[in-house]
Amino acid sequence: MTAQEVRLCGLLLQEHFGEVVERIGTHLLRGGAQNLRTIANETNTPLDLVKKSLCVLVQHGACEFGSGRRGPGSPVEYRASCERVLRVLRYPRYIYTAKTLYGDTGELIVEEVLQRGHMTMSNTVKTVADRLTHNMEEGRSMEYSEVVSAFSKLVETHFLQRCPPVAEMGTAATSTNPATPGTPAASASTAPPTAESNPDCYKLPHVTLIGRGKRRRSSDDSEEQRGGKKAKMDSESCGDEGIYWQVNFERFHQHFRDQAIISAVASKLDQTSSEIVRTMLRMSEVTTTQTAAYTQPLSANEIFRSLPPNYSISRPILDQYLSLLVDDPMEFVGKSGDSGGGMFGSRSARIFRLLLRKRHLEQKQVEDFAMIPAKEAKDMLYTLLSENLVQLQEIPKTPDHAPSRTFYLYTVNQLPTARLLLQHCYKTVANLIERRLFETKENKRLLEKSQRIEAILASLQASGAEPEQLTEVEEMITAPERQQLEALRHHINKLDSTENQVDETVFLLESYIFSTKTK
Repeated sequence: MTAQEVRLCGLLLQEHFGEVVERIGTHLLRGGAQNLRTIANETNTPLDLVKKSLCVLVQHGACEFGSGRRGPGSPVEYRASCERVLRVLRYPRYIYTAKTLYGDTGELIVEEVLQRGHMTMSNTVKTVADRLTHNMEEGRSMEYSEVVSAFSKLVETHFLQRCPPVAEMGTAATSTNPATPGTPAASASTAPPTAESNPDCYKLPHVTLIGRGKRRRSSDDSEEQRGGKKAKMDSESCGDEGIYWQVNFERFHQHFRDQAIISAVASKLDQTSSEIVRTMLRMSEVTTTQTAAYTQPLSANEIFRSLPPNYSISRPILDQYLSLLVDDPMEFVGKSGDSGGGMFGSRSARIFRLLLRKRHLEQKQVEDFAMIPAKEAKDMLYTLLSENLVQLQEIPKTPDHAPSRTFYLYTVNQLPTARLLLQHCYKTVANLIERRLFETKENKRLLEKSQRIEAILASLQASGAEPEQLTEVEEMITAPERQQLEALRHHINKLDSTENQVDETVFLLESYIFSTKTK
C-alpha cells in the first residue's frame, strides 16, 4: 500500500464518514491489524468512539476482523481494507449504471444499499417505495411489487448478492445486528468464505410484501429516523429477517469492462461489429466469472439467434463479421480454445504506442517509424525514460560491454508502467478532492447564506406567498455574490466531472493489473 493510496483513502473516509472514522481508518491502513484497546491508545480516541467508528467501517465492508495473531482466546483484531475504501470513489458510477439499466427504482435500490452497507430486501423495498412515493404527485403512490420486481432483476443479473452469514464469516459486516458497535464474533477464521461461496448467494427469499409506499408529511430528520426504525422493525415480520444484501462490486466492474470493450470495437471497426460483441458479452454475463480472461465458448448459431431484432443481418454476413473480429490484431474475439483479450495525441504517445507494438527498438528506428525529427525523438525518449514509462535494455556484442559494440533498445514493461500510472491517478484524485474541500471551505459563509435563502424561498412557495415577497427574498443575495456562487458551482462541477473521468482510467488500470496477476 502506497502513501498516495493511504492519502486518498483518508480523504474519502473523512468526506463520507467524518473525521473520527477517518482517523481510525487511516491508522489501521498504516499500522495493520490491531485490537480495540491498541487502536484507542495509539489514536488517543475514547473507546466508545473507536467502537462506533469500527462499526461504521465494518458495516460498509471497509474493515475485517478476526481472532488475534496469538491464537484462540486472544483479543479480536481489526484490519482496514484499502481496496474497499477506494470503491467509495466509484459510488456515483455504480448508481448511474443502475439507473441506466433499471430506471429510477434500480437507482434508488443501489443507492440505499451503498449508503447503509447492507440491507434486508423488505427494508430496501419499503424505503425505496416511500422515497418514490414522496416524489410523486399527490394521490399517487408506488406499489411494493414494482420495487420487488426491480430488486429481483438486480439479483438475477448478480448486481446484488447476499451477505455471507455471520456464523461463517470473519471479515464481513455484523449482519444480524449492524447497529451495535464493536460487537463482532469472538473468533473468526483467517480465510472466511466469500459471498460467492454461498450456494444461496443469488436466491431470493420468500418475502410477504403487500402495500404501497407512504408519503412523508414532515421532512425533519427526527421523523425520517423514526420512520427508518419503524421500517427496520417491520422487516422482522416479512420472512427475510437475518438475510442481508450487498452490492456486488465485481459484477459492476465486469459491466464497465464490457462497455469499454464494446466502445473500443465500435471505434476500431464499426457499429455492427460492436453489436455482435455486445450480444456475446450479454449472453455470458452471468455464466462467466468476473475474473475470467474470456467468456464461455459461444457457437455462431447461438449468437445469430440472440442478435437484437433490429439487426437483420444474414447468417453468412455474421460469419464474415466473426472472421473479421477473429483476424483483427486487437484480438477482441477468439475461436474456441484461444483466450481472447485486447488492450485498450501527442508525439510522446505515438512513441509509446510504437514501442508497445514493436516491443524493442533502437533510437534510430523510433525516429524512422514514428516519423519524428531525431532531436525531438531523443528528447522525448529521455523524458519517458526519466519518468520510468519506458526502459532501456543493453545487448552487448562483446563481453567488454563497449558502448560502440552494444545495442541500446527501448522497450515498455507494461505491468510496472501500469502500476506507476495508477499511483499518478490516485494522487490526481486526492488533489481534486482536496481542491474541492478547499473551495467549499473558502466560500462557506456564502454557501450557508445561499442555503438559508433557498430554504426560506421553498417555505414561502409552499405557503403560497406573493411574487413580490419571493423577489424580495431573492434580492438578499447581491449580484456579485450571485456571480461568485455561479462560478463556484461551475468549478465544483468541473472538479466532480474530472474526478469521475480519472476514476475510469483507474478502473482500466486496476483491471489490467488484476488480469495480469490472474494469468
